[in-house]
Amino acid sequence: MTTTTSTAIRLDARLDEQPSRGLWLVKWLLLIPHFVVLSLLWLAFTVLTVIAFFAILFTGRYPRSIFEFNVGVLRWTWRVWCYGYGALATDRYPPFSLGAEPDYPATLDVAYPERLSRGLVLVKWWLLALPHYLVLAFFIGSGFVLWRFGGGLITLLAVIAGVVLLFTGRYPREIFDLVLGMDRWVFRVGVYTALMTDEYPPFRLDTGGTDPAGPRDEQPRHEPAPTPAGWTAGRVAGVVVGALLLVTGLGAAAGGGTLLWFDSTQRDQAGYLTTTTQHVTDPGYALRFDAADVVHRETGAPAEVTWLGEVRARATWSGTGPLFVGIGRTEDVDRYLAAMPHGRFDGRPAAMMHPWRPAGTRPLTAPAAQNFWVASTSGATPLSLTWNPQPGHWSLVVMNTNAGPGVRADLDFGATAPFLGPVAWSLLGVGVAFLIGGALLVAGTVRVTGRN
Repeated sequence: MTTTTSTAIRLDARLDEQPSRGLWLVKWLLLIPHFVVLSLLWLAFTVLTVIAFFAILFTGRYPRSIFEFNVGVLRWTWRVWCYGYGALATDRYPPFSLGAEPDYPATLDVAYPERLSRGLVLVKWWLLALPHYLVLAFFIGSGFVLWRFGGGLITLLAVIAGVVLLFTGRYPREIFDLVLGMDRWVFRVGVYTALMTDEYPPFRLDTGGTDPAGPRDEQPRHEPAPTPAGWTAGRVAGVVVGALLLVTGLGAAAGGGTLLWFDSTQRDQAGYLTTTTQHVTDPGYALRFDAADVVHRETGAPAEVTWLGEVRARATWSGTGPLFVGIGRTEDVDRYLAAMPHGRFDGRPAAMMHPWRPAGTRPLTAPAAQNFWVASTSGATPLSLTWNPQPGHWSLVVMNTNAGPGVRADLDFGATAPFLGPVAWSLLGVGVAFLIGGALLVAGTVRVTGRN
């Protein structure tokens, strides 16, 4: 019976004859330098794949220099994965290299496609690959991400083999063959979803250390990808730095654009950024709001609050009569409210207000008679109280003007936040600059490498 094979990717591995019994217990520690480097390389891989997406969409070709770099990242990843908990097949430490490294026990080759479908590029990495994602979630854990290095059936079987090795000195060949079949499936799907081939990965476990795609001396359908000799350490660093600039710039530009949209659309006619109206109520004598965000939470030291601009509190009567709204230092408010039941709000949702229920009676004097308020207003609602914040601990108090029990009010808070516009434009400017710099750096590095 003839078996259909995949020629887009070939993945092989050799099991050490006498692997160390206990080395696998610390390989996670030994691989930390690789994890750090690969996290940066995979960032560059992702950015370059996006660039390749548009190149394929408009030209039908995968840029050769980008292809070589991405194959190099896959090779590096496979060597680390095979040494680590994706197989535990070898004790030979993986080299820090994008090259083929044919003498290493784990090898990977991807055939370079001269032409790719411009239509498939739109759907193969998500829609067509969905069935494979479901399978691979079982193999490598939740989510198909090659650089996560953990989770799933592959790692579980590798660890089981490690435990057997620890106690018997023998790595079960059956587990090795099965794990390699699953690894091969993972990388085939990875190559397909990275847009490096139009050949749909088979739903098949090709077990064993030797890939059944055919002997190495057979002529593949496509020209094999060469070792990325043009990718020197300096040029790899250039792509990585360019990718970091692109991702940082994209985040900064998106953040700046979002803030500009928020600043231009979410202000009211008076120029305040305003919270939604909250209905708050308490059977006691006051509603108290502590401005915990006006001080440093960890040290309690006063914070610089000029960035808030002018703040505003608005209260609408909700059935209990005229209201009083005042702002005072927290220590003064503590003394005034210490003996009276009241509701205290400390930044959590109004539904989570916790009551303060000391044994006491109603206040001896009405709130408007106190002289510690730095800003206050009272009378028929709606009431609007504005204040320019100062460093320190402050509290806002809402009471009935006659100091009676049962306080209910609809409240909202706002601030002019004059910092928002300059911050938004600064973020947008930095983002655009990083995007331009990153694009020029990546494009220049890829172009120079492609000429070598």
